[in-house]
Amino acid sequence: MTQNHVSGMETSAVSVLKRAVELDQSGRFQESLVCYQEGIQLLMDVLKAVKDDSKRGHYREKIKGYMDRAEQIKAHVNQEKEDGKYHEQIKIAEDATGYSYEVLFKPYISSTLTEVWVEDPYIRHTHQLYNFLRFCEMLLKASCKVKRIHLLTSQDEVTDTVSYMDLVDSGQQSSALAEMKESLSAQGVILDLQYSSTIHDREIRFDNGWIIKIGRGLDYFKRPKGRFSIGYCDYDLRQCHETNVDIFHTKHTKTL
Repeated sequence: MTQNHVSGMETSAVSVLKRAVELDQSGRFQESLVCYQEGIQLLMDVLKAVKDDSKRGHYREKIKGYMDRAEQIKAHVNQEKEDGKYHEQIKIAEDATGYSYEVLFKPYISSTLTEVWVEDPYIRHTHQLYNFLRFCEMLLKASCKVKRIHLLTSQDEVTDTVSYMDLVDSGQQSSALAEMKESLSAQGVILDLQYSSTIHDREIRFDNGWIIKIGRGLDYFKRPKGRFSIGYCDYDLRQCHETNVDIFHTKHTKTL
């Protein structure tokens, strides 16, 4: 392994661990735990490649310190979960970036995750349907084996006074969700669709116990300034609307 490669790993480890400490200090413990674990692994890789004894001793000391803190956080989080008291809040500021679905949901996805419930009244218009599709794609790429996704949303009702555009949106919603259902089925995932005319709250539940409530649901991204603007494709670079994300944990997963 070249010196440049080792230096690159060390730089990555420092960056990840710096983020872990920031999250730790702001009380976002589950997220910080994931960053500590990733950073510790990077430092261990550096340790394996370094030959100098003094540097090895330095890295061992750093790794032990971070591991001790990670164990403390893990014990705290597990106790809060056991007592049913776990609550964490993430405040997404107006125009903030770096909050793609991968970033937001990663700390709460585990290898035991197999079933997901999404309650969101606004999975109707084109960009909202694409949001839900991206969320499903994120689950397929994550380190879990999701087998069933439940979606409870609202459906535009067709009445005598409905506008032409409402008719288009209603038909688009049905056809788009039907296409997603077929596409997910080809990936071995069942999409269960239900509609409600009274749904208002937004909530996402994982069968590993995590509950994520986003004030704006999945629709917290701003419209890009243009089709060829930065952030159009990469949602980590897309600006967000201001919203709060509340995370809870329960031993009992709600079924819809």
